[in-house]
Amino acid sequence: MSRRDLLTEPAWQGADLGAPLPDSPHAVSVALPRWQDVVGYEEKKPEVISKLALGYPRFVIHPQVQELAKQIGPGYSCLPFPSLTVAKIAAAYVRHAAKTSTNVVLGKGVFGVVTDASGAQALKDFWQHAGWIVSSRRAQAALEGRRENTDEAVEARKELTQRLAGLYDCAPDDVLLTPTGMAAQFAAFRILLDRCPEQRTVQLGFPYVDTLKIQQKFGVGAHLVTQLEDCEQQLAKILSAEPLAAVFAELPGNPLLGCADLNKLTPLLRQYGVPLVADDVIATPFNLNLGPHADLITTSLTKYIVGSCDAMGGALICNPRSPYYAELKAAARAQHEDLLWGEDAVIHATRSRDFVDRMKRHNANGLFIAEKLRAHPSVAKVWYPKWENAEAYETIRRPEGGYGALLSFLTKSDATTAPRVFDALQVSKGPSFGTLFSLASPFTLLAHYHELDWAESCGVPRNLIRLGVGLEDPNDLWARIDLALKTGG
Repeated sequence: MSRRDLLTEPAWQGADLGAPLPDSPHAVSVALPRWQDVVGYEEKKPEVISKLALGYPRFVIHPQVQELAKQIGPGYSCLPFPSLTVAKIAAAYVRHAAKTSTNVVLGKGVFGVVTDASGAQALKDFWQHAGWIVSSRRAQAALEGRRENTDEAVEARKELTQRLAGLYDCAPDDVLLTPTGMAAQFAAFRILLDRCPEQRTVQLGFPYVDTLKIQQKFGVGAHLVTQLEDCEQQLAKILSAEPLAAVFAELPGNPLLGCADLNKLTPLLRQYGVPLVADDVIATPFNLNLGPHADLITTSLTKYIVGSCDAMGGALICNPRSPYYAELKAAARAQHEDLLWGEDAVIHATRSRDFVDRMKRHNANGLFIAEKLRAHPSVAKVWYPKWENAEAYETIRRPEGGYGALLSFLTKSDATTAPRVFDALQVSKGPSFGTLFSLASPFTLLAHYHELDWAESCGVPRNLIRLGVGLEDPNDLWARIDLALKTGG
């Protein structure tokens, strides 16, 4: 039986609840096709949770990983990690956060952290936030008693790092591969916290949930500066009041798609000797040149680089144009382990070969849909990098680059219309973005369900709909979106 083609047969109806996106045992998204399904997922309602075949792997533990955990830590709360170093860091976090005992056990080629019921949530929090996970492919190999094909893995990692080096204008050994994008963020955070212990960080712009959680839970705290229009003044006040370990920024941000003005911020940060960690996953290195500004760059390969939504991966890039390059690269190399599983690296290396061509199409489709939405009478607001802090974005956009394919929008009378429009939207609906097929979610509900008032206080509407525009025929895709707006609005 052939797999469902989500470009032409999207998973958008109630009957699709829980279907893996794509139709693969290693899918990293899952169908949550109705507004009520997202609420049910967040409230852990059995009628929703029981139907989830898979989920985003940092949030929903893959069945193969669950089985591996049971086998290496029977009778305990247990999660497997890809190295002894990572397992020890995870165990230390659980002991600190939950004030309970933990042990590290070796089994089936991975390292399990076992704890009691009181430590289970802290253990899962580490898995989610830090991103140093065992992938579904690695778990499957462990359960089947298979070792990594070393030669194949080495060649795949070599090809992937060389490709990324070309995109980031750096040397291959400036690129460090990680199991997830969040693992790259966590690696950058550890490097800079070791460099300046007991110093806080700053997050510029409303960030993706785990980007902020890392800074809040694993360090000594973070300042959140949500207003990008005058963030250099706010940052200057913080810098004059206390030393900082680092500043983190998503360029552009998720889900409001705004950018801090690096032309103004970089001289300020260099004056105080504070490194900038920039995450470019939404725009990708095809669209942005962060070389003149960022000291470390993090990205998620799970999104546009692979595109197929069936392999997790990330990368940390040491920017050779940074004044701290030698110091930060030495620290990054000292802590780095090659933890991107070989079979996942093969998927990334293979699928990334046409990344540039795909990104050009993503840019064109994203702009087309964003402009159509902006002109629609049922739409109150569209967030897209071309219009959000546009001048700041243009200063880092490559000459051949565009604005990406992620956008957010709010319908008029959103409390009533947003759920109806979302339910009628004939595109696949679930977590993640950067996929070949369009993928939508009521992002604020999905990422901030238990802190909606706080999110709104930061300028993020609770009924916002985020749309990752895929590679469908743009006119056909717009016809489906337009129909949903007319049906629900």
